[in-house]
Amino acid sequence: MIAGGVTAGSALGDAQAAAEPAPTSRVALTVNGTRRTVTVDNRTSLLDLLREHFGLTGSKKGCNAGACGACTVLVDGQRVNSCLTLTVRLEGAEVTTIEGLADGDELHPLQQAFIEQDAFQCGYCTPGQIMSGVGCIKEGHTGSPEEIRESMSGNICRCGCYVKIVRAVEQTAGRK
Repeated sequence: MIAGGVTAGSALGDAQAAAEPAPTSRVALTVNGTRRTVTVDNRTSLLDLLREHFGLTGSKKGCNAGACGACTVLVDGQRVNSCLTLTVRLEGAEVTTIEGLADGDELHPLQQAFIEQDAFQCGYCTPGQIMSGVGCIKEGHTGSPEEIRESMSGNICRCGCYVKIVRAVEQTAGRK
């Protein structure tokens, strides 16, 4: 029966579907050197896992669509946008966030270079820029400022610190 353009059966079906719990999965992964096992809703992004479940708020939720790079982390040594990465796909993975770069009180060389080059203003994009820079260096994309810019083009800095960010990456890669 149709009432006001909606079938009565579909409205009831939608209510029943909404009452059912979302499917969950148990996932074991290593985050910043610590092995963790968690049960999560299958739709949970790595970014939400890090921020909401583990309290690691360094990775930022910028666009939540993979376009700004503020959420960049390393998964098994590769750069990923954590907002687009489903936690359930990371069984056994090793995740490194900005919180895991420093060795105690000793900053990672790129973190130190960001300070020395004054490569940040508001700081919102800085964790993602640093994680992307670490990936860029590891991948060997530091042959020129142009190559660094291209390799890090998925990371947006709204304050426009690109020249200093490139200098920090060059410094860390040993080019300057």
